[in-house]
Amino acid sequence: MALFGCENRRSCVGLAAVVSLIIGIVAAFLRITAVITVGTAFLWAAFGIAVAYLTIAFVSVPRQSTSQLAVLLAGILGTVFFSLLLLAVPFAATSIVGAIVVGLLLFFFSLMITVTACLVRFPACRNS
Repeated sequence: MALFGCENRRSCVGLAAVVSLIIGIVAAFLRITAVITVGTAFLWAAFGIAVAYLTIAFVSVPRQSTSQLAVLLAGILGTVFFSLLLLAVPFAATSIVGAIVVGLLLFFFSLMITVTACLVRFPACRNS
């Protein structure tokens, strides 16, 4: 069936990247206007979820295609890096650099979640 083909999986991953980019931009804007704050509990939770995803991704590598796993690993490693950066370096509430880093963190975190949804939705595609 064409509805569940490999082409739809690639478009799902592309759509996931676009949605994640929008989420990251909105988060950066909300952070620079001091509407949201990012607490250490959220940062530790994002780090823990990313590490759990990394473990699951390494276990399921032989069963998934490499192109979608590359996007998933980019989301995981970006989430780990930016959550550790925000845990290590305190930024002011209206700092532009802090807003960019928070936007990047939420971009990678949402990319990790949405690409996982694509991998779960279209599990039949293998060598793409």
